[in-house]
Amino acid sequence: MIVSEIMTEKPIVAEVPGTRNDLLKLLVKSNITGVPVVKHGEKTFAGFVTRQDIFARPEEEQLALIMRRDYPSIGPDADVREAATLLLDYGTTHLPVVQDGELIGIVTPTDMLIVVEKNNDLTPVIDIERSTCAPIYEGAPLSVALITFKVANVSALPVLDGNARLTGIITDRDIFNQSVIDGAVVMSDLGLNEDADNISWGGLRNVMKLWYEVSKIELPDIPVREVMVRNPMTVFSRTPAAEAARMMRKNDFGQLPVRGPNDNLIGMIYDVDVISTILR
Repeated sequence: MIVSEIMTEKPIVAEVPGTRNDLLKLLVKSNITGVPVVKHGEKTFAGFVTRQDIFARPEEEQLALIMRRDYPSIGPDADVREAATLLLDYGTTHLPVVQDGELIGIVTPTDMLIVVEKNNDLTPVIDIERSTCAPIYEGAPLSVALITFKVANVSALPVLDGNARLTGIITDRDIFNQSVIDGAVVMSDLGLNEDADNISWGGLRNVMKLWYEVSKIELPDIPVREVMVRNPMTVFSRTPAAEAARMMRKNDFGQLPVRGPNDNLIGMIYDVDVISTILR
């Protein structure tokens, strides 16, 4: 299978020249976390920019100075194994597809999950090298959860009760749910007020974790259990990779808790872990 068979065509893009605020508005409105950058009025691929890049240089206003110009890309006729290698080696979740210098598509781990399904990969989840798992107690404050995300370098935490039983899962987006944060205040602080009617709450949550890190504003003193997703979907240690891929793609999950023979939590598996089976 080749890249053009699984890529998303005509991806959302940012243009240079452009500004930090233009990019923030695009990410929030489109509910995405990163975009390819092209030259204004053209399809010429210029680089890539993510929400992390924006907040890593909060003082910089020009998109040309925020984006990454040396970002990896791939051709449409390349084998999907090459795409999987680039995604894994660079630790990225977006891979631009470029032909003759022009952007024609993008590949994400979600697109790659289709390959694992079609391969009907029967590798048990327990035999796949899995990313870091950092459980958190359901009574921990949200501020502790945020620190855990950062220190463990993960995007989701399985939540345990006092008996170490899995009771939920929490992502950074769950922390900034509408019942906890006043979205109008955030939009004002980010300079997005004039576009309030076109802004989705999901998109706003995508940038709020990083905004809070640079703005040094404290989160409400409430426990994880109040915002976690209860009774999360899980896989078992012997669940085949193809089935895990199907569950992730169908439900738009980036990760799933893994249960052992005694129904206890034994880890987490992420979409990038699943697509690593393509290289076996």
